[in-house]
Amino acid sequence: MLIRIFAGQKCCSILFDTGASSSGVIVNAKRMGIDLSEVSYVVLSHGHYDHFGGLQAIVKAVNKIDLPIITHEDMFKRRGTASLKGDIREYPIFPSLEQLIPAKIVNTKKPFLIANNLVCVTGEIPRKVTFEKGLTQNKIYNDSSWQPDPFVLDDRALVVNIKNKGLVIVSGCAHAGIINTIRYAQQITGNAKVYAILGGFHLAGKEFEKRIDPTVENLKEINPEFIVPSHCTGWRALISIARAFPNNFVFNSVGNIYQFK
Repeated sequence: MLIRIFAGQKCCSILFDTGASSSGVIVNAKRMGIDLSEVSYVVLSHGHYDHFGGLQAIVKAVNKIDLPIITHEDMFKRRGTASLKGDIREYPIFPSLEQLIPAKIVNTKKPFLIANNLVCVTGEIPRKVTFEKGLTQNKIYNDSSWQPDPFVLDDRALVVNIKNKGLVIVSGCAHAGIINTIRYAQQITGNAKVYAILGGFHLAGKEFEKRIDPTVENLKEINPEFIVPSHCTGWRALISIARAFPNNFVFNSVGNIYQFK
């Protein structure tokens, strides 16, 4: 997602995640008439390959010395998923620092302000909601062995406070749980009003579909004006959210443009 932040006469562009392939974002940007050299920050939601696959190509296309890539230290570790038999399917690895020259890595676990302090990268999101149990089969390579990583601690979101409207929250996969993500955004900003939620809710698949109903009930309590689920949300969750929020739900697609002001 390309995010443009306007404040007065100033504009700052942020690229949130870079897709699975090396060319997808590049091709789509060209088709949409977007010059990627406008990007001032790249923020990665988490360290799974389908979110950093285009990173090297993006660094080359933006072509800026010290382009900040906002990361978490876990993104550089080996990742994978375990089968029911316990076999590990290892994911593609994160690019090395040498492969990302001339950009610069900015690691952060805590809330981190960018774009003239107008955008907050949440940092690690506390897991408090009982039904949001993370990815049970997810693994990370730590201390010379594969270890459980159900909560994908490097999972983050972006938060923007739109004047007189409320918070716009953008998630990648929301492995922390979309409700955990929203609640933490409210906590760190001190603003309970949520204007829009966009991104992946990770409610696809047999295990995750059990979380659809409580997620919808929590969303009713939060009551955002716009709900734009995408990516890993899943069709059953999309239908449930659309039925619960007939006037708030927006069906997302590649190429959609959202303007909040």
